[in-house]
Amino acid sequence: MAYEHREGSGTLFKNHRRDKDTQPNARGEALIGGVVYEISAWTKQTKTGEPWQSLSFKPKQMSETDRRKERKPPTSKEEIPF
Repeated sequence: MAYEHREGSGTLFKNHRRDKDTQPNARGEALIGGVVYEISAWTKQTKTGEPWQSLSFKPKQMSETDRRKERKPPTSKEEIPF
């Protein structure tokens, strides 16, 4: 069974594919308002050296497999395209 987020929660994981400073330090997903968002996080420092996180959220693009799962089969003959 795949992990499913609860409403208003998410996860972040270290970005092991990070090659440049412009790429996020961590990536993950969150479920907000019934929409799954991709999260990107960068660790930065203030002028005094205090670490802080900069976050970016964007709606997750569904894979073709997920789109097929969401489609409902026709329930009557009128809905079947010819």
